[in-house]
Amino acid sequence: MTDAAKATAATPPESVLSVSPATSPLPSPGPGEQPPAPARSSSTGGAALVVGGAACLSLTAVFISLADVGAGTAAFLRCAIALAVLLPLALYERRRHRAFPRRLRGPALLAGVFLGVDYVMWTVSILDVGAAVATVLLNIQVIAFPLLARILGGDRIPRRFAYASPLMLAGLALAAGLLDHSDQARHPLRGALLGLAAGVAYAAYLYLIRLCGVASPQHSVTPVFLSTLAAAATSGVLALFTTGLTLAVPLASWGWLIALALLGQVAAWILIGRGTPRVTPNAAAALLLLQPIMAVACAMLLLGESPTALQLAGCAVVVAAVWFAGRTPARRRSRRAP
Repeated sequence: MTDAAKATAATPPESVLSVSPATSPLPSPGPGEQPPAPARSSSTGGAALVVGGAACLSLTAVFISLADVGAGTAAFLRCAIALAVLLPLALYERRRHRAFPRRLRGPALLAGVFLGVDYVMWTVSILDVGAAVATVLLNIQVIAFPLLARILGGDRIPRRFAYASPLMLAGLALAAGLLDHSDQARHPLRGALLGLAAGVAYAAYLYLIRLCGVASPQHSVTPVFLSTLAAAATSGVLALFTTGLTLAVPLASWGWLIALALLGQVAAWILIGRGTPRVTPNAAAALLLLQPIMAVACAMLLLGESPTALQLAGCAVVVAAVWFAGRTPARRRSRRAP
């Protein structure tokens, strides 16, 4: 082996993320369990997966609107229907890659609890302060996700991301129609607190699912299955005491609920679960901000909604801020060049 080849083999690529034993909050591999395999995809491929998942999530509001069912019912059924698809996929994955490590099952289930809490709290926040404000509050994950990764995992937050974060949130506020929203909030304080809490719960889900993906990259379906199972139980119980839960929905609504489950739950979280371990937490958080932007485009095309000029300007600001946060400076590119 040449000296150059040895140097390449000794130095891991920057796009591959790993969780070191010193910083990982996960327990060490148990007896008979294999250590985590290195990720094989580039950061570009991981970013494409996250954007694909965000695109699937962007359709959820359209499907929920067309289904015309209660928020608690939609939150529960999107998970319950998804389990029927995820279970056979998880069993197939088990046959191909052995069982999902026991030490990761707890974090995957806990991630689902946070996801179920996120679904219900965000719904109540929408009713309290309106969809525009609730959307902005939910996407506090762009700050909370990297902070969790920094505090619990020791991941570095680049300066470019810190500089771009306020611009991302400002652009999101415009895109959500915050300045154009004239309806009076019914419960502004409760809605604001629940919206922020939903954003933190969303970030906790993303962080825990990313940990599972880093520790066991060959398992992309099983963590989503376990988290969806926990999310179904959590959202179902919470919905009974908050927004209500009923299974007596119109026949026409089932088609939209099935589409919501297949794209907004199965495809979205599998893509995001596979993509987030291959990019940095701040990059994943920024890319997921494209979801509400794509939701605006979907509402225009599928529901005939007409966003204002300020909303379109906000979309452009978010896209520009995401590009700035993820852009590699020219000096760093020149140092990497052979």
